[in-house]
Amino acid sequence: MTTPSPMMILIAGPYRSGTGDDPVRMAANLSRLEQAAWPLFQAGHVPMIGEWVALPVWTVAGGREVGDALYEQVLHPTAGRLLQLCHAVLRLKGDSKGADNDVRLARERGIPVYFRLEDVPGCA
Repeated sequence: MTTPSPMMILIAGPYRSGTGDDPVRMAANLSRLEQAAWPLFQAGHVPMIGEWVALPVWTVAGGREVGDALYEQVLHPTAGRLLQLCHAVLRLKGDSKGADNDVRLARERGIPVYFRLEDVPGCA
């Protein structure tokens, strides 16, 4: 069996959506996204979650409240920038305009989109 080439894979799914900006619910959503990181890593890939990059940038830039103008300026554009570097997207279940936008951008750029972890090369 051939080992798949390593890919940087953006894990996309609900983070803020449906939380009412409750930090506990947002943390639970981030944890759910992170659960997909280990299997991707074990398969030889580099998992990436936009919030891993965006949240520290937003905080250092002076972000104070989820949804403020700076938040909007940083969070979704970060995913767009990451998609210029990623080789694929893993779209997890759940309503999320941001994740849907990630899928749209990936498809526009010809980047594969997977909807099940087991469909990612090396994760079957």
